[in-house]
Amino acid sequence: MKNQALRIGIFALLVASLLSCGGGGGGGGGAAFGNAAGGASLASAGGSPAPTADATPSGNGNGLGGIAADDGSSSTTTAASGGDDGSGVGSGGTGVSTADATGIGAVDGAGSIIVNGLRYETGSAVGHIEDAAGLQLGMSAKVTGPVNADFTSGIARRVDSAADMRGPLLSVDLAQGRFVVLGTTVTTDEATVWADATGLAALPPGQTLQIWGLPAAPGVLRATRVEQRDPAAFILTGTVQNLDAIARSFTLGGLVVDYGSAVLSGSLDGRPLSDGTIVRVRADSASPGRLAATLVQWWYPVPMAEGSTVQLAGVITDFAGTGALRVLGLQVDASSARITGGPAGAVGNGVKVEVGGKLSGGVLKATQLKIRHIPGTGGPASFDLIGTVGSFRSAVDFKVRGQAVNAGGPGVLFTNGTAANLGNGVKVHVHGAQVLNGVLTATSVNFE
Repeated sequence: MKNQALRIGIFALLVASLLSCGGGGGGGGGAAFGNAAGGASLASAGGSPAPTADATPSGNGNGLGGIAADDGSSSTTTAASGGDDGSGVGSGGTGVSTADATGIGAVDGAGSIIVNGLRYETGSAVGHIEDAAGLQLGMSAKVTGPVNADFTSGIARRVDSAADMRGPLLSVDLAQGRFVVLGTTVTTDEATVWADATGLAALPPGQTLQIWGLPAAPGVLRATRVEQRDPAAFILTGTVQNLDAIARSFTLGGLVVDYGSAVLSGSLDGRPLSDGTIVRVRADSASPGRLAATLVQWWYPVPMAEGSTVQLAGVITDFAGTGALRVLGLQVDASSARITGGPAGAVGNGVKVEVGGKLSGGVLKATQLKIRHIPGTGGPASFDLIGTVGSFRSAVDFKVRGQAVNAGGPGVLFTNGTAANLGNGVKVHVHGAQVLNGVLTATSVNFE
């Protein structure tokens, strides 16, 4: 115990020294690597945490940590809150195209998988999940596969997910709902999933955190899931700045990244590393103000083929009007988009949105833009679980697709039944707006 405490203390001191210098901003994603996370996946039916994962990518739908496995419910007949009409997901009758689309965002539901409110059938999907035993609420993910025209249903052919940051907690600003890890400012909002804490105030100083999130302005990451971890290898995501191809270095947030010995992975269409590229960096060692990268990954790269369909969730940067803005580094023209979730005048830098459309000349011509969070105002958080009840103990303690649920609070709306109808094997659609200590607080339960 003394040796372990000493190692943790040395680790915290090292990184505190590391973060004493200044810098630039980041993002990346692809090859298998890294330490595993704990916690139950969205598919496990029991009450114990999922087993520790290794760095091996999963090879099929069941390898998504069970999020795609059917726990007794139909994965193709029940609509998610995103607007599916209940006719199922597939080419027969839902308008799902045959061409692959790219969706990037945070997992906000299971049944089979819901990302950005878009429900994907995952029975034949190939999964590449890193740093965790399986997909869980709040994890960032890239889904490849055909979708319908209104971005409510699709078929996942491939699902990629990896942690976006891992390092010790340096400082906390409770008033602003943000904290600093590895020289990057991590912001939170109503949709941030707290896997094993009641919120930011409950995190101890120096605690190693593993974070999934969405890159915002350089040096800023919007957290979508936060977990506490034992000290392990570093992970840092952000926007490349101050690239020096000769010295083989660049900055992410407050750190200089040395990539002279690193493997570069995941570039599409032969695009070189450049300023503005969002990457994920993995590093085994650090010195004050610097990370020695072992792997630099392009962060969930988007194919830029003309006419490709893309749906993104992210924080707006470089705003010059609805016709010229960026989301996750991609240029977006939303001048003709249907804007929902708030007034069009609220769209601007720092606003979290979901945006979908087709690529034209390297620009995403958005047909839809949904506002999800406005700085200083807030916004709706939404999580959905569609499946059968498992590990039932009471209305305040059960699981759906492996996710813990509390449906015993005041004001929970029950449809087609009451709390007394809950029990193992019962098919439900649970909707909630907050995950604290790994438990989804339900606002409504519909019995299927």
